[in-house]
This record gives sequence, structure tokens and C-alpha cells, in this order.
Amino acid sequence: MSYSGSGNTGGASNAGGAWSNDGVPPHAFDPELEPELFRGVLTRRVFAFLIDLIVLSVPVILGYLFIAVFGLITLGLGWVLFWLAWPASVVWAIVYYGASLGGPHSATLGMRVMDLELRTFYGAPGYFVLGAMHAVLFWVSVSFLSPFVLLVGFFNGRRRLLHDIVLGTVVINTSVRAPVGQPARTF
Repeated sequence: MSYSGSGNTGGASNAGGAWSNDGVPPHAFDPELEPELFRGVLTRRVFAFLIDLIVLSVPVILGYLFIAVFGLITLGLGWVLFWLAWPASVVWAIVYYGASLGGPHSATLGMRVMDLELRTFYGAPGYFVLGAMHAVLFWVSVSFLSPFVLLVGFFNGRRRLLHDIVLGTVVINTSVRAPVGQPARTF
């Protein structure tokens, strides 16, 4: 019986009957052949995270201020909305990461400022569910394993963090991939 994507090529067998990975694409980014794609990625990711933290915090702070003022105007009845603020903040963060990492640039605003891009290990751009899961796994891993989870990036050539490895993603430096413009002609 043959299943699609199982590596079974319809009767041809490998030595020893081992399964082959014919259906799995290889890694698109090799740190030995293209080291410039990974140069400075960890430092840039830290600054991109801080920029994204500001982008996420501004609407949340504005929402809390709105609820506080609304509560004053309604003589305290509006403060009941404070119980919605935390779940709304989580939903906002997941939608932000999902939409930005799944968007045409495959990068959050902070990543775009720092010339970073999220790709799958085989080179495809991100998509909404991948971006949302990237954020969720990052926050869960940092919550349970403390910031030591970030040390994983120092010990692999692609500078992937723990949640990158689990999801099969890689963050690359896009400043080296940007096309160089044509010089101005002088006549």
C-alpha cells in the first residue's frame, strides 16, 4: 500500500528497507554557504522584539485609559470592562503576529525595521497560523523556561531559537538579500 508523501516510490526500496525523505524539501538557507543571512540576527531580533512590544503596548494602554475614563463617566459601572482588557490584549497580540508574520513581508513591524524576515526551513514565506503559533510558542517557552530559552540561538548555525526549531522556521537577515539599485548615469 502506498501513501502519498511517505517516501515510498512505488516498489523501489532503499538499502536495508529504510524510509527515505524524498517528499521533504531540504533546508533553503545554509549557514556555511550563506553566512551573511545569519550575521547579527540574534541582536536584531532583540531590538525587533522591543519595537514590537511598543507597537503592542500602545493600543493596550489606550484601551485601559479608555476603560478608566469610561468608568469615571458611568460612576464606576464602566470599570466592569477591565475584566475584558487582558483577554483582548492576548487576542490583539496573536492577531498582530499572525497578520504581520503571515503578511506579504513575513515580518512584524519591528522585524521590518531591523531588516529581518521569517521563513520556513525550506524557504517559503510565513502564513497567519504559523505567525500566531510563533508568538504563542515564544511566550509559552519563555514563561516556562525563563530567558534561558534564548541561549539556544548561540549554539546553532542558523541562529534559531527553541520555538523556531519546533515550528521549522528560520529568521534571516534581509538587508543582504535586498537588490542594489542601479547607479545614476552621468552623461
